[in-house]
Amino acid sequence: MSSDRKQRTADLLTICNKAGRTVKGFDSVCAAVTEGRAFCVLTAADASEKTVKEAAFICRKYGVKLLMTELTKDDTARLCGKATAVIAVCDEGFAGGFERIVSS
Repeated sequence: MSSDRKQRTADLLTICNKAGRTVKGFDSVCAAVTEGRAFCVLTAADASEKTVKEAAFICRKYGVKLLMTELTKDDTARLCGKATAVIAVCDEGFAGGFERIVSS
């Protein structure tokens, strides 16, 4: 992922978080996915293999896209106020934006 793509992801995450459309932390993200509130789940670049595997399982089960980002847990702490390896995006428009950035 390019540094431009990382910056665009960070910028969109900041806006999404300020809009109150993120859920942070593994258990809260899983709840958002199972309740049908999450449109995608972002993972940090330094998320553990176990965390990514478990997030992928729950996302696959409920048909939610899992997007790997280049943001680290430190980046999420700076951007969202909480260091976390997974973030649920609970807005379809924002989710589409993240998907376009990550897949570009």
